[in-house]
Amino acid sequence: MKHITRFKKVGDYHKLAQLPAPEHPLISLVDYSKVRYPEEINTMTWTQDYYTIGLKRNIPYKFFYGQQEYDFDEGVMTFIAPNQVMSLSNNPNIGHTPSGWLLLIHPDFMWNTALAEKIQHYEFFGYTINEALFLSEKEETMMGDLLQNIQREYQSNIDKFSQNIIISQIELLLNYAERFYERQFITRKIVNHKILDGLETLLKDYFKDDSLIEKGLPSVQWVADGLNLSPNYLSSMLKSLTGMSTQQHIHEKLIAKAKTQLSTTTLSISEIAYNLGFEQPASFTKLFKSKTDMSPLEFRKTFN
Repeated sequence: MKHITRFKKVGDYHKLAQLPAPEHPLISLVDYSKVRYPEEINTMTWTQDYYTIGLKRNIPYKFFYGQQEYDFDEGVMTFIAPNQVMSLSNNPNIGHTPSGWLLLIHPDFMWNTALAEKIQHYEFFGYTINEALFLSEKEETMMGDLLQNIQREYQSNIDKFSQNIIISQIELLLNYAERFYERQFITRKIVNHKILDGLETLLKDYFKDDSLIEKGLPSVQWVADGLNLSPNYLSSMLKSLTGMSTQQHIHEKLIAKAKTQLSTTTLSISEIAYNLGFEQPASFTKLFKSKTDMSPLEFRKTFN
């Protein structure tokens, strides 16, 4: 069984990376060029009780977030939430000096602020997100400046304004990240449209045969796996391009097949529901009506 190390405190990471103790117990900005993992560590899997926002280059390790490998040859940002699994192994292909920043934020630092709830709704903290945030040189400089502003504030004399100022700077950083992720979706239209084509083929092949009664309806996870993407990333990309989530795309194909059977066969509504993988005909009727504003029987009558 794989051993998973747990970092409970920000200071636990500092000890592993052979850094001085953090200046603040709940928040720390680490200069990644100064990180030195113990030489005996070739591989490691861990989970942590704090948020991590990384901005890195030329990292001499292969990092895995869930099952996804991150490539740090370029300037990229990563966003890790508490209780998520990370792993690393040596990367023999990297011979450059690592650089960048690592912001560690314990949830207790955000206690009793609006960000404590809001941070959970940024999609890029999703456990299986498939893609890091790739930054232009200008964006990388901007994000680096924001990170260092946070550091300067917690290194100053702490007063009653300190927490609110740091929280607002973290929120600004996250809002820029959200903007840049949206830009990344837009600027990768060619790749995304290839994904759309792949989605169309995947669902068309799934629904073209008559084995849905055995297979059941395709899940969002199944579709995402078939396209080598995470469910969150796929749905975000699809909403950006089509306005519909993955689940809605599945339902569109399902309703199209249902309409074909309703208009070209004499099968009963229950038989069609079972053929489409529904365990209960009522569930099929409810979905069909929500998508077409007609019951299956009402739709069939339009052809008589």
